[in-house]
Formats: sequence, structure tokens, C-alpha cells
Amino acid sequence: MSKITSKLQVTLPKALAERYGLKPGDEIQFEPASDSIRIVIPMRRRRQLSVEERLRLFDAATARIEEAQKDWQPAEPPAKRRFRREELYQRGYSGRH
Repeated sequence: MSKITSKLQVTLPKALAERYGLKPGDEIQFEPASDSIRIVIPMRRRRQLSVEERLRLFDAATARIEEAQKDWQPAEPPAKRRFRREELYQRGYSGRH
């Protein structure tokens, strides 16, 4: 856990800085997020994925979707209704508008 200094500065834990590739002098942005504060890394500092990494992630996501859809069955048609659509608009009316 980090503490706020008397100059309102915060120390970022080393593990998080390494994970997101942040180095001394890099800029980060603080944004309000309901009852918390969100730290946003500007786009230019975010780690750029290589084409191979992007394709690997895309293929993995495609495989997850295909696996999830493998056992998918369409829903059964709804049971026969005991009313007509037009009746829905007439309920509650006494005949006068």
C-alpha cells in the first residue's frame, strides 16, 4: 500500500511499474471513477503488441468463442400464447379514449 506524502505525491509499487513498463519520468493520468481514483497510462506509453502477439491473442479468443458455441443449442420456440398482440393494447381500456 502506498502513502500520500505532504506534497501529495504517491509512490507506485515497483511490481506495477514493471508490469506496465513505467519508468521514472513517464507521465500517468489520474481520473475520478465513482468512489475511487483510476490511474490511466497514456496511449503512447502503453506497450505495443507485435503482429505475432496480436494474431496469437486473436486466435486464442476465436478458439474460446468456438469452444463456447460448440454445445450451443437454439432456444425452443415459445409456447402457444393465449392472447393476441392486439389484445395487449386493449387491456385496461374501458372503450373510451
